[in-house]
Amino acid sequence: MGHFDGDDRSNWDRMIAGDPYIADDPRMAERSARALRLADEYQRAVVAGDPGARAILADLVGDLGEDAHVRPPLTVDYGDFLTIGARTFVNANLTALDVASIVIGEDCQIGPNVQLLTPTHPLDPQARRDKVESAKPITLGDNVWLGGGVVVCPGVTIGDNAVIGAGSVVTKDIPADALAVGNPARVIRVIR
Repeated sequence: MGHFDGDDRSNWDRMIAGDPYIADDPRMAERSARALRLADEYQRAVVAGDPGARAILADLVGDLGEDAHVRPPLTVDYGDFLTIGARTFVNANLTALDVASIVIGEDCQIGPNVQLLTPTHPLDPQARRDKVESAKPITLGDNVWLGGGVVVCPGVTIGDNAVIGAGSVVTKDIPADALAVGNPARVIRVIR
C-alpha cells in the first residue's frame, strides 16, 4: 500500500493528529467497543429512571457541561472527542461520529436525528479501497439550533446564535446570527 511510508506512528496517533489513517488500530477497536457499551448502558439507565444515567453519559463523552441533557439513543464513534456545552439539549438519535473533535457550545438545541459527521474518505478509488480515511473537526457555537434531521459535514463551523432549518445539509461554515436552510444549506437571512 505504501500510504504511510516513513511514518512510524500508529493509526491511532495519525487519527489524533488529524492525518490520514486506516481504522485498524487495536486502540480504535477498544475505544469504539467501550463507546457502544456505554451508549447502551446510558439508554438503559434513562429508560429505567436510574439516577446514575448522567454519570454514565459523563463517562461516555469527553466533556459534558452542567445541566446539559441528551435524550438517547446516542451514537458516537468514540465519545472521547465529543464536547457538549452547559445547558444544551440534544434530542433523540444524535449521531456524532467523533473521529475528530466535535464541540457543541452552550445553550444549544439539537433536534432529533441530527448527524455530526467528522470522517471523510479520499476521492482516489485505490486509497478508498485501501481503507484510508481522515477527519475534520466540527464546531457549533453557543445558542445554535439545529432542526430535526440536519446533517453537518466534516470541517464545518456554525457560529453563535445560528439556526439551521430541519433537513438541511451543512457543507460549509455558517456565520453567527444566520438562518440557513437547504441542501446544501445556504444563509437566507440574518437573525439579528
